[in-house]
Amino acid sequence: MRKIRLSLLIALLLCSTCVACSKPVHDHSYGVFLGVNPEEIGKLAGYQTVVIDAQYYTQEEIAQLQQNGTSVYTYLNIGSIETFRDGYDSVQDCILSPYDNWPDEFWVDVSRPEWQTFVSNEAKSLAEKGVDGFFLDNADVYYLYPTSAIFDGLKAILQALAQYEKPVLINGGDVFVTKAVLDADKPNPVITGVNQECVFTNIDFDRGKLIRQDAENSEYYQDYLARCKSAGLDVYLTEYASSTSALIRTIEDYCREEGFSYYISHSINLD
Repeated sequence: MRKIRLSLLIALLLCSTCVACSKPVHDHSYGVFLGVNPEEIGKLAGYQTVVIDAQYYTQEEIAQLQQNGTSVYTYLNIGSIETFRDGYDSVQDCILSPYDNWPDEFWVDVSRPEWQTFVSNEAKSLAEKGVDGFFLDNADVYYLYPTSAIFDGLKAILQALAQYEKPVLINGGDVFVTKAVLDADKPNPVITGVNQECVFTNIDFDRGKLIRQDAENSEYYQDYLARCKSAGLDVYLTEYASSTSALIRTIEDYCREEGFSYYISHSINLD
């Protein structure tokens, strides 16, 4: 996910948002607050479903959200490791390569037993806090390393999550989802939804600008999301556009017609 690290205090709102005034246009159906500290928990009030980095929340704080009628999903990185994460030193041997545009993050070999154990332990700790579901990032490792070992490693991680009987959203990971669900004779039953970034917009990291997605990639993602919808998966979009971009209405109309939830950020930093 093109996420800003906790040090930059991200506050993502995966919902219909007016980026010009930072107020919701439609509702508070879904929000992702990866950089919101527990001390700022009031920012999550009123949302039906939120995604947080529950590693930094207590069981009591998660229960507080749930008592107010909010379903709580937790972020869980299954395909890469950030240097600031607890346990980073224990899985350094699993590193495959640097993660473009994020100098404090590295892709990992998900086929390694020690990595699968690391993720499984993280998931267990998060489940014990009472979260309602998982938001899994960086299954795109299979796009970069399309081997049977990497595919099977991701499947093993998902299988370990099945014991919790909770919804699982895959952020990105279209190549993996296509093989595991859309083209599979027996679709992976653990995956319940997807979030896709940059269907209509994109980020030029070199120039620090928000740009239009090229037509070929936009069409590819729309076709992919249509297949996900037909397969019964929940679908979410995350887009990047300035407050004056004509694409905002296009995104809103598309998601409304398709029944998808979406977030539009006006900042490359998602702040």
